[in-house]
Amino acid sequence: MIIENVQVFREEQYFAPGEIVIHDGVFAKTANSMKEEVIDGEGCYAVPGLIDLHFHGCAGVDFCDAKGDTLRKMAEYEASVGVTSICPAVMTMGEEELLAVMRTARNNQDGEGAKLTGINLEGPFLNEKKKGAQAAEHIRNCDLKLYRSLQKESGGLIRIVDLAPEKEGAMEFIEAIRSETVVSLAHTLADYETSMEAFRRGASHVTHLFNAMPPLHHREPGVIGAAYDTKSCRVELISDGVHVHPAAVRMVFRMFGAERVILISDSMRATGLGDGQYTLGGQEVFVEGARAVLEDGTLAGSVTNLMECVRKAVKEMGIPLEEALTCVTRNPALELGIYDRCGSIAPGKAADLVLLDTKLQVKAVYINGKKFIPPC
Repeated sequence: MIIENVQVFREEQYFAPGEIVIHDGVFAKTANSMKEEVIDGEGCYAVPGLIDLHFHGCAGVDFCDAKGDTLRKMAEYEASVGVTSICPAVMTMGEEELLAVMRTARNNQDGEGAKLTGINLEGPFLNEKKKGAQAAEHIRNCDLKLYRSLQKESGGLIRIVDLAPEKEGAMEFIEAIRSETVVSLAHTLADYETSMEAFRRGASHVTHLFNAMPPLHHREPGVIGAAYDTKSCRVELISDGVHVHPAAVRMVFRMFGAERVILISDSMRATGLGDGQYTLGGQEVFVEGARAVLEDGTLAGSVTNLMECVRKAVKEMGIPLEEALTCVTRNPALELGIYDRCGSIAPGKAADLVLLDTKLQVKAVYINGKKFIPPC
């Protein structure tokens, strides 16, 4: 298959006019024969499929529902908006509930839609004073035995573990798992020194920067300052226009550079639906417009999908399109250790592709070279 007349987003993060060749589900350099199917891309942007490494749910379902059709519904919705690889996040829950989520993920990886590339273990190793929408009664100190049990039950799917580095045993925990998974600082009150020690021990990621952590202060730079000083650290950013002010989004891109930023949606089950009352991690959530909050007003994830976050970053926050796309393709692929097979349009990689018009609206999605048709 050849998709011609497109603006191709190259591996070097720039657009160039050209065509895309797909053979046997992967990108190829050249066509095999003159009999290739040719598709007119109508001048669209051709970009790699997006990768969301931190979201909880969408389309009325939540990853923590731990039901057989949960992942199918999530994968279908995500693919419909241009997200072709997903790493959904758990909430802070009891051990048996977490094990059930891991088991369900392991047993339901196949199907149409976005590919399950991992699990983000956002809880329960957090600071209850910065719990956000996490359930305080299930927060606990870092527990290597629990992590091992969850990883075994998931079949090795856990790719990111979030934790508060000031918690008892956190530093030793980081050292124990740093070679197996990405360790992220999250839901924390850690100061600069504690954060830097965590990075020295092997942490390399920060969960939803600015949210559920101390603010950046000129005398107390905290997690944000430590992340900036640790050049190997990547940071997540929710560009839904609710969680982080546009000026702060622009500041992060200037501070860290696009190569260290990963845009995420942090979406919950109301995403793709409308206003109303929903749940997240067993807690009631109230959605109105672009905001999802607990009864006390605490933000409870977002209701904005990742492609819409890209549109907002570009059209409302002034982030260059090429930088925003890098933050939802190459960067998350590198962080999850899957850049060898997706995250860019390059020969030999899975043909996960999105065609966007000039308004950044999705015109077509291809997964492994096959056009995705959302179910009726």
